[in-house]
Amino acid sequence: MENNQTDVLSALAAIIESRKNQDSKTSYVASLFHKGTDKICGKMAEECMETGLAAKIDNKSEIVYEMADLWFHCMVLLAHHEIDHQQVLQELARRFGVSGHVEKANRDSTN
Repeated sequence: MENNQTDVLSALAAIIESRKNQDSKTSYVASLFHKGTDKICGKMAEECMETGLAAKIDNKSEIVYEMADLWFHCMVLLAHHEIDHQQVLQELARRFGVSGHVEKANRDSTN
């Protein structure tokens, strides 16, 4: 992939999707899909903890590295549930200009 970062999430989503049905012995992504939601969530939890630990020691390069791992595994989870990452981006865009307190209160009142 060229060094154009404008649509890296779409490119990553396409790669993840293309590996869904590959041999789980040769594709890490396929192995995650094969093992299912519990494994994918476990990897997300692991990467989240590692990101937090990197932040706690204020290691910026490690934060970036671990956050990339976390985002990758989040993208795998979205693909596993057949959710387009654009839906998440649309939800973030919807929240622009709305106080976090207001957004949370509105969400709580609809659940």
